[in-house]
Formats: sequence, C-alpha cells, structure tokens
Amino acid sequence: MTKIVILTGAGISAESGLGTFRDEGGLWSQHKIEDVATPDGFSRDPDLVHRFYSARRQQAAQAVPNGAHAALARLERDWPGDVVIVTQNVDGLHEAGGAHRVLHMHGTLSGALCANCEHRWTAPPEMTPDTTCPACGAHTARPDVVWFGELPYHMDEILTHLEEADIFVSIGTSGQVYPAASFVQEARMQGAETIELNLEPSEISDAFTQRHYGPASEVVPQWVARLLPDPA
Repeated sequence: MTKIVILTGAGISAESGLGTFRDEGGLWSQHKIEDVATPDGFSRDPDLVHRFYSARRQQAAQAVPNGAHAALARLERDWPGDVVIVTQNVDGLHEAGGAHRVLHMHGTLSGALCANCEHRWTAPPEMTPDTTCPACGAHTARPDVVWFGELPYHMDEILTHLEEADIFVSIGTSGQVYPAASFVQEARMQGAETIELNLEPSEISDAFTQRHYGPASEVVPQWVARLLPDPA
C-alpha cells in the first residue's frame, strides 16, 4: 500500500479568501509579525493580539473550502493506501472540505489555550485579556496557535509519517518556514517521490522531483485525478 503524506500551506486556502502574511492589503499587512505572532508580542500587548486573532477567527469562520480541499478529501477517502495531511494552516478548511486525518502543526484558530495550566477548549468568536480559563479560572487565555519561536505541534508523529512516506506532496507553501521546509528532505532521505504543487516555484522547488504550478483549485484536482479514476 502506497502511503501519501501531504504538507499544505497558506496557498491552498488563498482562493477561499484567507490571505498569507505576505499578501498586501490583508490582516497581516497591518501589523508587524513580532507584535501579533510571538510570545513577546502577546506579553507586551495581549489586547492587540486578541483583537488580531479574533478578526482572523471570524474571517476563517466565513470561509468555505475550495476545489483543492475537496480533492484532497476525495484522495483521503478513495486512495487504497494511507493518506495523511499535515497542515501549517490554522483554519479548518480541510475538515470542512471533508478530510478527517489532518495534523495541525501550527494549531487552530478555533482553539483556546490557557498559558497557566495548558487547558484547551473551543475558542469563542472573540477573546480578550479578560477571557477566563474554564479549568483554572485564570485570565491567561491565548489563541491555540503556534507563534514564531515556539515548537510546532505533533512533530514526533509527523516525522514518523515522513519516514514511512512513499509519496510526499507540498501544496501552497513558500518553502521559507522551518521545520516544514525541511520535510521534503526528510522524505527524500527515505526514498519517497516528492512533488510540489504551487502557484509558483517555492524557495526549495529544486528539492522536488516533480513540480506543477498554477492555482491550487486547478493543480490539486488535476493531480488527484491522475491518481484516482473518475468517481462513479
């Protein structure tokens, strides 16, 4: 049975209206990364960080999956082997599109985390510095997302999947954020076929044995169609 491990980044959700921190005019362009996506930024101004992530949470809640998300859900459902999706995205569009086996290495906008006792719960639409942890009662709630300088989630499990992969596919990533940018090398060391599906070549495109470029809603369904017969 051929195992497929898929890494997805912000590019797969761009056509659903969710921009990256490199897009002009979006939420990220209005703030410095160190102010809204680092532990130090949260310590300096938790109100700003909560307002920023509340806006992102509401934006993500209104987004709908596109053809790329649907194609990966179809692959997960119909592929005779194992399919694992590892995503850098904090939206829930993979699950909304029908996928079930998704590892969120950077957390999720829909989650809240207590910085005091590490309890996790479903985040309300808006969080503030006064949001109370339901477990310990402290006013130490934060978004359950991985900020710059923090360790991604599920890394041991992800590395095990990369060691077992027969095919590794990177979709909608810049190749600039580590450790995700190193996954292709991990998979290649185990002999996996490596494929990049992206709007344009990433910073690490030379590391892939196959490359296909264009909007995710086009290149991802086309790739899945080459692997699977037409649905009945």
